[in-house]
Amino acid sequence: MNRAVSHSRARLSAFSASSSSSSSLASEAWDGRFRLHKPRGQHLLTNPRVLDAIARHAALRPGDAVLEVGPGTGNLTARLLASPVDRVTAVEIDPRMVDAVTARFGALDLAHKLTVIQGDAMETEFPEFDVCVANIPYGISSPLIAKLLFGTYHFRTATLLLQKEFARRLVAMPGDSEYNRLAANVGMVADVKLLMDVSKRDFVPMPRVDSSLVEIRPRAAPSEVDVAEWLGFTRECFGQKNKTLGAIFKQKRKILDLLKRSQRSERCTSDAPGAGSGIILGVLVDDGNDEACSDEDGDSGDRAAGFSTEEVGAFKERIAGALESTDLAGKRPSKMSNDELLYLLRLFNERGIWFQ
Repeated sequence: MNRAVSHSRARLSAFSASSSSSSSLASEAWDGRFRLHKPRGQHLLTNPRVLDAIARHAALRPGDAVLEVGPGTGNLTARLLASPVDRVTAVEIDPRMVDAVTARFGALDLAHKLTVIQGDAMETEFPEFDVCVANIPYGISSPLIAKLLFGTYHFRTATLLLQKEFARRLVAMPGDSEYNRLAANVGMVADVKLLMDVSKRDFVPMPRVDSSLVEIRPRAAPSEVDVAEWLGFTRECFGQKNKTLGAIFKQKRKILDLLKRSQRSERCTSDAPGAGSGIILGVLVDDGNDEACSDEDGDSGDRAAGFSTEEVGAFKERIAGALESTDLAGKRPSKMSNDELLYLLRLFNERGIWFQ
């Protein structure tokens, strides 16, 4: 280890040690130069023991490139830079935070190891990274996870601090009351593990709810899975997850919508579905509103949609045939495994029923 790196690490270690006292907690979070905005999700984690635990759970390796989303004033960034990583890239939308982080670590001679990008994380193209470690604003939890997992990024793990209720939904299993489209879609391409809970009292300003730390470890979807098609399928299933599949797919409005998609002359496909227009938006949203779809539209509804009554009837029979060939028609999506859902999707596709 060269003398400059050793010196920088020693200064960071001294900083971390001093921050463990309660008297330094506020200064670590915020030096009073600007106001934090709770509506923007600006809740800074200040408990040194929790910050240390997050960095430890991230299991960083020598030479890693680390992505941090929403560094705030740099409390977690300090721990990441103290590890033997190659570089840390922090993406921050607030220019005041950008200035604070840049000045803080410039004073520690760590500018060569840290890149701070000012911008919206959902619109910024991330550089290549091995690990993502972040205390992310609650409001972008779902779209950010979708961007990481269904985009074009290849990384080892993401260690994320999330709203506790959201984290429970993320790790839910079929049959759990929290199981939803979020868990089903993430479970297709990643393994998720709950690491620890974090009290709301460990943040400044204090949010209304507690948080949980999770580890997301990506893995390749089964080779036979068209991920974009899967995402469209789960959108239809989990929009009314407490109805049976038989009830969901007999509704006139849904039949017409699927017929329209299935008869498109050119279906949109992509080897990287996360990069496609409209794929990321809403990928992990579970509508769950069980809205009523009228089945009484009659012939006029068919004609308005551009299909004859005969076309609609024949397509409806194809859907019914797929369901009747299995014992899944009476099941609810919230009780079904991904293997069962994937099996039904294949049956639909074999009959020319498409969901993209």
